Amino acid sequence: MNPLAALSDRLTSARAWLVRAQRSGSNEFNTVLGVLKGALAASVSWYVAQELISAEMPAFAPFTAVLMMQVTVYRSVVQSMRYIGAVLLGVGIQAFLAFTAGPDVLTFAAVALITLAIGHLRFLGAQGPQVPTAAFFAFSTFLTATGFTGRLEQLGEIVLLVAVGCVVGTSVNLIVFPPMRHRSVEWSIGTLSHSLCDLLGDLSRELEDGELDERQTSSLRRRANSMQSSVEQARASVRTARESLVINPARFLRKHRGHAAFEGYELLVEALGRVAAHVSSLARALHLWADKDEQPAHEEFFARYGELILALGEVTNSLSQVDEDSFGGQAESLRRSATKAQEHLDALTDPPEQGDPPPFDDLTQPYGILLIEGRRLLDEMQYCCDIVEHYVDERAR
Repeated sequence: MNPLAALSDRLTSARAWLVRAQRSGSNEFNTVLGVLKGALAASVSWYVAQELISAEMPAFAPFTAVLMMQVTVYRSVVQSMRYIGAVLLGVGIQAFLAFTAGPDVLTFAAVALITLAIGHLRFLGAQGPQVPTAAFFAFSTFLTATGFTGRLEQLGEIVLLVAVGCVVGTSVNLIVFPPMRHRSVEWSIGTLSHSLCDLLGDLSRELEDGELDERQTSSLRRRANSMQSSVEQARASVRTARESLVINPARFLRKHRGHAAFEGYELLVEALGRVAAHVSSLARALHLWADKDEQPAHEEFFARYGELILALGEVTNSLSQVDEDSFGGQAESLRRSATKAQEHLDALTDPPEQGDPPPFDDLTQPYGILLIEGRRLLDEMQYCCDIVEHYVDERAR
């Protein structure tokens, strides 16, 4: 690729990123908002530390403020409390040992040993490493300060600056566009559904074309198994969204009151997780059968099954565009796709135009397993339709 073409691609990608950044709730929008809020929190903290407190080491405040800019207000509050607790422990242990035993190498070793051990305590969570970090900074400050009072003031200043950073960071996150994660959940469900749609589409084409060799089925099996990571990401997104409601004044605003409940999103994610598991089982059955070097004896069945998988893929395609503002139209599209898939499933058990029907009762053949997994997939897709329709009815009341 020549430099001009590469530059053009980069500019196109940049413009697309800026367009996505204008969509409320998108990952790009949250990134821009996080940067702006972080800069605001750091600036306010620096002003307080430098101009109001006249601290000798004002950087502690903005550093802490940026750390407290978490994805939810609740998480900012919890992490602030843990961070302050960790700093208090670290500075307190260092001060006690340094004042009693003197600031020598053996004292530093004792401080390091004790604070590193305390840092592994569960109640500090992710802030555990801050106990030894605070102790080490405090030890350095202790050496540069002079006199009992001077040293005590410098150590107290560290705690004060950390407290300022925690308060400012949490306050900015609470007051300035407090994060609500409804759209993030929709994006994660859309991403998971889109991945399933791509996988089902590829599986459908290979079934209809009769491409069921070991290489193709092995690739499909690996892709199906890897879907579980996307399912876990979607579950984590739902948990974060539910957490974003705690200690969040934005949930009382009128524009947020009509949001679909997170229970519905959670049910959708769990249903899609089961879909991924059924597709994985289906791909496993095809792969194990392909290993036997047997050619499909019932091409008509596999062609029909490919049509069923394609119809199921249309359901996941509709779910990939899930948007609570247009649930009504999406519910109708989902139901049409599910009805179409039901027709294809019923056609699987119809007698073939030529030859004998597939041996569904023969456990050494994949036909019975494929039929069962097809039924399970359709049940989950219909359940997804029921969830969306339920929330359409709820909002209409």
